[in-house]
Amino acid sequence: MRLKCIGCEALARPVYLCAAQSPHIVDVELFRLGLHADPADLRARLQERIAATSSQGYEAIVMAYGLCGKATHGLQAVDIPIVIPRAHDCITLFLGDRGRYREEFDTCPGTYWYALDYIERREGSGTALSLGSGVESDLPSVYDEYVAKYGKDNADYLMEIMGAWQQHYQRAVFIDMGIGDGHEVEREAQEEATRRGWAYERVEGNLVLIRRLIMGDWGPDFLTVQPGQRIGMTYGHDVMVGIDPVRVGDGGR
Repeated sequence: MRLKCIGCEALARPVYLCAAQSPHIVDVELFRLGLHADPADLRARLQERIAATSSQGYEAIVMAYGLCGKATHGLQAVDIPIVIPRAHDCITLFLGDRGRYREEFDTCPGTYWYALDYIERREGSGTALSLGSGVESDLPSVYDEYVAKYGKDNADYLMEIMGAWQQHYQRAVFIDMGIGDGHEVEREAQEEATRRGWAYERVEGNLVLIRRLIMGDWGPDFLTVQPGQRIGMTYGHDVMVGIDPVRVGDGGR
């Protein structure tokens, strides 16, 4: 196959490595880290690139993204399918499994996650941000919006999933993907944990989701939306669903 990979530079090394090993022709385009701080803007940029990929001879667009603060919610496939991991954010992609992500979150939701590509590409020179926490700049308005749209219980759940309750962080975790020299990032995670009185852990990452995405092995851990369909979010284990276009005469059903 000939695939177009659109992804976040937080996953740069894993994506390029898997693209180099793929039996398919894979053209990679990465978006700047930090755009997820404005999900609507990132969504518009992604949709523009999806449209621009039309009629270029690709058989599918594979997206190295998760929901990422709803940035991918509503993206529409144009003339070829879009394939995306069923993930809330890049933490799932680093860990390689939705179940493992859920276990980590249940064990210690207050976790700052550190990974090489994410940290070395962050903007500015301040304290490292938690992966998946792109909505931290305006939490009250984001929370109010979620309550209005989805109800309080769902809003609480979404804010927890996105790592929004930063006041309760208790742990710093370095994810070693086994690619590149992550010693400086690991040292930073250790020092930050010491400074803030957090526990520190080092965990092994897993390339399986990124590898399967780029290898074309799209099983239940991936959502495939066909031309005309949109990516929709759900609150269950599936994380995402395909939304069919509304047809004339359906009355919006």
